[in-house]
Amino acid sequence: MIKKKGIYTRDVILVMMASFFFMFSTMFVTPIINGYAKSLGASSSFAGIIVGVMSIVAIFLRPIAGNLTDKFSKYRLSLIGGLMILIGVIGYAIAPKGSWLLFFRIINGIGYVLGTVCMSTWLALLVPRQHVGEAMGFYGLMNALAMALAPALSIDLYPIIGYRESLIAADVAAFLMIVSIQFVGNHARPLKKTGIDQPKKFKLIQKNVLPVMLLTTLFAFPYFTTQADVVTYASQRHINIAIGSYFLIYAIVLLVIRLWLKKYFDLVRFGVWFWISTVSLAICIYFMTIMHSNVEMALGATFLALSYGIIYSVLQSTALLLAPMQEQGIASSTFYLGLDFGMSFGPIISGFIDQILPINYFYLVELILIPFILVIYFIYRKRLNGAIDHH
Repeated sequence: MIKKKGIYTRDVILVMMASFFFMFSTMFVTPIINGYAKSLGASSSFAGIIVGVMSIVAIFLRPIAGNLTDKFSKYRLSLIGGLMILIGVIGYAIAPKGSWLLFFRIINGIGYVLGTVCMSTWLALLVPRQHVGEAMGFYGLMNALAMALAPALSIDLYPIIGYRESLIAADVAAFLMIVSIQFVGNHARPLKKTGIDQPKKFKLIQKNVLPVMLLTTLFAFPYFTTQADVVTYASQRHINIAIGSYFLIYAIVLLVIRLWLKKYFDLVRFGVWFWISTVSLAICIYFMTIMHSNVEMALGATFLALSYGIIYSVLQSTALLLAPMQEQGIASSTFYLGLDFGMSFGPIISGFIDQILPINYFYLVELILIPFILVIYFIYRKRLNGAIDHH
């Protein structure tokens, strides 16, 4: 039990809380920004640009954020990120017209990039190396809970009190993130190394982490496609189910499996999680394709949690374990770059699939991802399975 005490220090809990708040703030805005932009007079296409610009900003800025994270204190960069999220969300609430939203969305996006890369790297540095898997499991859980709760709250809240007023909740969350990190004792300043170890030049990605980035993109495709399109998918198929509870079921299942499996994340090799997640992805696609009842929807959500929900944390901790200590920031940004690609291109590609093919094939097409996932795993399996030995 002494080990346990060692992981969940005050600093670790505060960084986890801060990560929940900043993710809550960002995800609260996501489902309502499109409608809000239109209510301020933006056209449908311009509203789409406002929604998507955050992902574009993320793709370009990830490597910069990763390099900065390895050179400056994680506290300072997280504070700048938190302030930019706060300014962005306050800006949304006071924006007089749609074009202003684009400006504040970019500021919000820069803050989001800094926050995600810094927070995960900071947390990984606060725990012993052999507990990175467990820490990332809980970090991912905080993010997943924020991703499930914030959109549900904003979708229910804005019709009652209006767009501008409901955005106050996102402001409060961003403010709480800034407050939380003030009490973290260890500011995680970069390692001072002399000689050959210190990263001097700018790196776009951490090359050891490349297979993790590719797998993150492929596993993220179905998740973000579902996040963007599951409601319209159900209505296009005329299925009378409680689709609004899909991600709530996902979050509950995720909570159970992360708590149940927490100590195994640092003990079990990558390959075991990989096979559980890949098989679960295929089963999820099957249930989403045949879905006609709430039971099938719940099974679809359960297997998505067993697939993406498990592999997300495993890939994140593997990325950090595969990289040297002085390149943890670049490793983290490389992982998130994979996530950005999935988040950006998943919904775009699914939009084309929806136009070209009958709706019944919408999920079935995603089975094409599995051969690619298997190829990457078999090429890099030695490296991925060896990550656990890099403590």
